Amino acid sequence: MKILDRYILTSYLKTFISVFIILMLIFVLQSIWLYIKELAGKDLDIAVIGKFILYITPTLVPLILPLTILLTSIMVFGNFAENYEFAAMKSTGISLQRAMKSLSVFIVLLGITTFFFSNNVIPWAQYNSYNLRKNIAKLKPALAIAEGQFNQIGSMNIKVAEKSGDRGQYLKEVVIHKLSSSGPGNFTTIVSETGELISNKDSDVLKLVLFDGNYYDEIQSKDYKERRKKPFVKSEFEEYTINVDLAEINENVDLEQKQVTSKYDMLNVKDLDYTIDSLKIRETENLGEFSQNLYQRTKSQTFARDSLKPVKKLAETSDYLDLFDTDQKLRMVDMAINKVLSTNQILQSKEKELFTKKKWLNKHIIVFHEKFALGFACIILFFVGAPLGALIKKGGLGLPMVIAIVLFLVYHFIGIFAKNSAEDSSLNPMLSSWLSTIIMLPVSIYLTSRATKDRGLFDVDLLLQPIVN
Repeated sequence: MKILDRYILTSYLKTFISVFIILMLIFVLQSIWLYIKELAGKDLDIAVIGKFILYITPTLVPLILPLTILLTSIMVFGNFAENYEFAAMKSTGISLQRAMKSLSVFIVLLGITTFFFSNNVIPWAQYNSYNLRKNIAKLKPALAIAEGQFNQIGSMNIKVAEKSGDRGQYLKEVVIHKLSSSGPGNFTTIVSETGELISNKDSDVLKLVLFDGNYYDEIQSKDYKERRKKPFVKSEFEEYTINVDLAEINENVDLEQKQVTSKYDMLNVKDLDYTIDSLKIRETENLGEFSQNLYQRTKSQTFARDSLKPVKKLAETSDYLDLFDTDQKLRMVDMAINKVLSTNQILQSKEKELFTKKKWLNKHIIVFHEKFALGFACIILFFVGAPLGALIKKGGLGLPMVIAIVLFLVYHFIGIFAKNSAEDSSLNPMLSSWLSTIIMLPVSIYLTSRATKDRGLFDVDLLLQPIVN
């Protein structure tokens, strides 16, 4: 390696590592703040928090690495241009493309490494971080009762319409389903207008005090006839207290338990390819079965007619219904209306089901192509940042930082828009993963061409010529 290549590569790597570490620290802190509700008040030790940070860090690389490359390229090449180092290189016959040669090789190798990282390390991190978060949520679950949904605490499922108070201790419209100890099912239901959570720092017992409600308990009889009557006991109360032993719940939580293993962002390319094929086959089979069932439902009931009865002349059978008497006509019309209404309900229900399954398939396709697109994005953004830095001739953290953030936000928001559009099939899911990179490609070609010819960012005279003339 020549001295010039070593100098450029060393300068780039120093800035690259510094920027990457700083951005990683910023985004890790932002992630901790994002999940603070899941972590706060759980009495987690340093080891668990360390694991959480370890697992969450690789998942931030697809966001941080493109920004790092873009910002570093603008800063380093802007600094070279500002200090007239490029002018010195050009005076000795070294072009911008030659100066970028060693860095281009490094960026291509980094792009290839990024693919293997996103294919192996990121799925591992997603797998561990997702399951760790689910296990942490089981610790002191009373602190994480969400509004408008059922939350499991021990042997109870609790739903509250609204929470208030400085600690969220006051509850409105509480519904509780108690899990049966004798077998599967919820046979006890408690409904109250208001409630309050009372806890003590020195106690592992959580008190749930309910006010103005009803207690319903289904009676499970061994006699089948009695069970069909669905007997139950109902009682009213002004105040009812439930004690929950949190120590027993927390002791049963295994933070190393791995329940979810096949979420789309936990899979590598090989697993994703197999899963996508399976989902497509299942989708085709599902549509075929549904079409066949729908076809069978449309068959009209055969109305009994006297086969020996003489058939009317052809001219008198212009209306099919005229072949039947009035009673049969009414039955046919009524049956047709009912079939149309029921078929319409089935179609609406199936439409929602197919939409959900299609969205799940699209997410797999998006993640599959994102693993390849990330490496190419790193290369493209380098050829955006490096010539742009040489053109603006500014180094440091001032103007380069502003330009890099603006360009990255454009790149990032295009990716988010494309991804959201692809999930509901508004956009091709394969195209959505590559769209932001494809849009940046002509920008990189334009900037590299302008910087190589040393023409400046824009040709002002060419833009003003129509106005002057």
